[in-house]
Amino acid sequence: MADEWKAPDEKADDKSWKLLEKAVLAGVQEQRRSRRWGIFFKSLTFLYLFGALALFSPLLDRQKGAVGGGAHTALIEVRGMIADQENASADNLVGSLRAAFKDAGTRGVIMRINSPGGSPVQSGYVYDEIRRLRGEYPNIKLYAVITDLGASGAYYIASAADEIYADKSSLVGSIGVTAAGFGFVGVMEKLGVDRRLYTAGEHKAFLDPFQPAKPEETAFWQEVLQTTHRQFIESVKQGRGERLKDEEHPELFSGLVWSGEQAVELGLVDGLASSSQIAREVIGEERIVDFTLQETAFDRFAKKLGAGVAEHVALWMGFQGPVLR
Repeated sequence: MADEWKAPDEKADDKSWKLLEKAVLAGVQEQRRSRRWGIFFKSLTFLYLFGALALFSPLLDRQKGAVGGGAHTALIEVRGMIADQENASADNLVGSLRAAFKDAGTRGVIMRINSPGGSPVQSGYVYDEIRRLRGEYPNIKLYAVITDLGASGAYYIASAADEIYADKSSLVGSIGVTAAGFGFVGVMEKLGVDRRLYTAGEHKAFLDPFQPAKPEETAFWQEVLQTTHRQFIESVKQGRGERLKDEEHPELFSGLVWSGEQAVELGLVDGLASSSQIAREVIGEERIVDFTLQETAFDRFAKKLGAGVAEHVALWMGFQGPVLR
């Protein structure tokens, strides 16, 4: 006798699907949990290494210094813009200079310069410190060696040295002061934009590029620049003394730049030579030790991997955008 047909048990089917759904969801949740724990432990390891670098990095001297001791020529690099928070900031350069002069093995100091200049304040700090150190250590001479460029604030610093050298094709000088900006008044008028500015003080916004320049304020700002220029000239004259040919060449302080060869004739530099030549032939110590402040491993690590830290922390905390799985 044929088996009787039985209708499927809908309740049993429904129960099976629910169990299957729960199993799948449990698997997905477990994967997510494992992934989050993985991110957590990776981030923890990363932060541990980051902290270890932060802890031990100060123990690694940021100055290369005189490894192994002995007589040497100390070298300090002046590269790029002279400004606060830059590699060629006054803090960095002054720290390097003090370490170089203080080292018992130093027989002479070379500042190798390749810079377009920068802040007159930062340059002035370094200039004053060089003069002070030269007085404190009279037996240690400091030589400025200009490579590609020694202009404006960079030459300001160089003029404090005992002697200045350059390559025949170096660019030297630019003894002047500049302040630049833009004026957008005409553009705003064409666009129909109305500038609304509220100040307390008649001249508080005299450098605002969206306001018309007033003759009396322009004259005032020019006077500020002239004062800074005069200070620059006085410092250069104090440093270079009678070696300058400024009476024969009144354009010396006009902001022009000259080649190294021309700079010798003008008294801006004392001769044409490289750092190794000065160390070998003038100072008499061919061994050069770099005292330039360097970025620590922690600094480099932070710059390169800082974005990675932020990304991992964001993922760990649940701040994540759309992701394809």
